[in-house]
Amino acid sequence: MPLKHTSKDTEILWSDIAGRILVNAISYPIEYAKVLIQIGYEPIPPKPTVTLFGKPALKLPNAFTYIKHIKSLDGFTGCYRGLVPKVCSYTISTIACDKTLEYLQSNSVEQNEDEDDGDETVRRKRCMNEIIRDVISRTVAIIVSHPLEVISLRMMAQFVGRETKYSSLFGSFLEIYKENGILGYYAGLIPRIIGSAAVIVLTGISTYAINNYVIQEPAMKPYTASTMKFVATTVMYPFLVVSHCMTVNDCGLVAGLPPYMPIYKNWLHCWTHLSTHNQLKRGSSLLWRYYTGPQMLLNGKLIPIMGNNFYQPSS
Repeated sequence: MPLKHTSKDTEILWSDIAGRILVNAISYPIEYAKVLIQIGYEPIPPKPTVTLFGKPALKLPNAFTYIKHIKSLDGFTGCYRGLVPKVCSYTISTIACDKTLEYLQSNSVEQNEDEDDGDETVRRKRCMNEIIRDVISRTVAIIVSHPLEVISLRMMAQFVGRETKYSSLFGSFLEIYKENGILGYYAGLIPRIIGSAAVIVLTGISTYAINNYVIQEPAMKPYTASTMKFVATTVMYPFLVVSHCMTVNDCGLVAGLPPYMPIYKNWLHCWTHLSTHNQLKRGSSLLWRYYTGPQMLLNGKLIPIMGNNFYQPSS
């Protein structure tokens, strides 16, 4: 029989969505600061310091100092610029993912009922089927919700040039079409999908392998998936940075144009450029941040090289 969602399942889904929205709203200023860091905007100059090992370095302000800077210019409500489309994006994404997964599971449940759980081949096949279903459902969710993600990111990126082009949902949809056409709604989509799919595949395969061949204690196995997801997300983090950069690149905002950001031909060009300047991991650490862009040693002190990328002093 096909799987059917009960009213209780629906209540749990909406309860999860409401809980996640609340968490997102509370932590949104941190997400805002992180996005600005990811797209390469550093309004506060780095200060000379030393690492734990005594090596000279240039220290950048942490996320909380960054939030204080945003608040000083835009006030408290300014720290929540882009929250509405972000919440809409998450809600649509969650519902689309849940419905797609429900559909895929209903078509495969009859095939799995007669399979022997003790058979290694069957367990491996079931694991691969689950990974495929998760990748498909997550990809559908990303595609459906991505236009709202683009709006949210561009609303945040307006902080760099103090623009107001993206101020409402409907107006933002029109602005994206005006600047980039239909493809503008899916700017940065490819690296986002690749990164998301890679996280699911790495998490699923590593969890299966560890739980079946490494960990013997049943009490420890439930924690494997969350641990492996954290590791996989960290490894695939550069795809998120590239996706966010491509979302704002050449979109008519100051943040996506020289001197703040070169105009990229495609996401691979963006990846290569960021990799060359050691910028693929920017924003991954929000407390202890060090400037890793071009720099030189002058009179025994490290000095950031100001150029057409990454570090720009505030005007």
